[in-house]
Amino acid sequence: MSTAPITELTARARDIFRLVVEGYIASGQPVGSKTLAGAAALNLSPASIRSVLAELEALGFLAAPHTSAGRMPTESGLRLFVDGMMQAAEPTAEERSAIERRVGEPGPIEAALAATSAILSDLSACAGVVTVARREPRLRQFSLVALGGARALAVLVGEDGGVENRVVELPAALPPGTLEQASNYLTSHLAGRTLAEAASAMRGHIASGRSALDAASADLVQRGLAVWSADASSRPVLIVRGQANLLDDSALGDIERVRLLLDDLENKQSVAEILESARGAEATRIFIGSENRLFALSGSSVIASPYRDREGRVIGVVGVIGPTRLNYARVVPMVDFTAQSLSKMGAGKLIG
Repeated sequence: MSTAPITELTARARDIFRLVVEGYIASGQPVGSKTLAGAAALNLSPASIRSVLAELEALGFLAAPHTSAGRMPTESGLRLFVDGMMQAAEPTAEERSAIERRVGEPGPIEAALAATSAILSDLSACAGVVTVARREPRLRQFSLVALGGARALAVLVGEDGGVENRVVELPAALPPGTLEQASNYLTSHLAGRTLAEAASAMRGHIASGRSALDAASADLVQRGLAVWSADASSRPVLIVRGQANLLDDSALGDIERVRLLLDDLENKQSVAEILESARGAEATRIFIGSENRLFALSGSSVIASPYRDREGRVIGVVGVIGPTRLNYARVVPMVDFTAQSLSKMGAGKLIG
């Protein structure tokens, strides 16, 4: 199958191909020669149009579904269109204002990123996704609350205002007051440090005899810190909003594809890995259909762009996931603007 670049197509073929792609993106339906013949810009007979459509199909850029005489772009055709023909439509002033307002919302990091993902989902009519900046929270307060059954709830409050809970297994026959002693020690001696810094300092305090903790309390402190240290390196740090946008009217005719896509979105670790592959990109990356293995079966596209801190370091990725027929010309600049806004307005608090 040929992979000829757009420059090797005749002007007539490029015009017809563009109209087919734009018509399919707008309607989700194959575009027929009669519809194309009605386009004033072509001034071609249906027979001439059918001949060009057949050539484009032979090149692998268009396909003819069995249920229709019309044509629709293949994944190769969409890639050709995106790379060689698409005319980007910059976000409107209202859209830019809405994105900047959400990015700049005060509050915990996760809340700000969730708001950013939600507005991007609303504006693009896709599922909005964002990876949380890779960081270790700095401790503000730490407490251990007995749950019964040899377990306690470890509550961490970060300097960024974030609150997280973990369940910690307790040693047998724990002396009274141990939980309170361990909590007070962590808050008073380790506040302002990252988890890694706190764990290292704790080990140093215990080894030097400076911890003023008995063995049981020292063990609890280390257990509490270890829960976060292990979890931070393994859990997906991904926020997804707007899955309901994938269930529009056009999806009802292809419910199996949508079911597969929703199942894929539940696999947050794999989605995060796809987004992470865009971390090294200089600009917004576009994955169409089977170009990424996770969404190959559901026939979905991913548009993702990295965002940076004040020193220019990539700290996360923001993007959308939707059907391959999404409006690339509108959504790609929107994702790019969102990433730029995160870098400019939100990066300061994202790196904590």
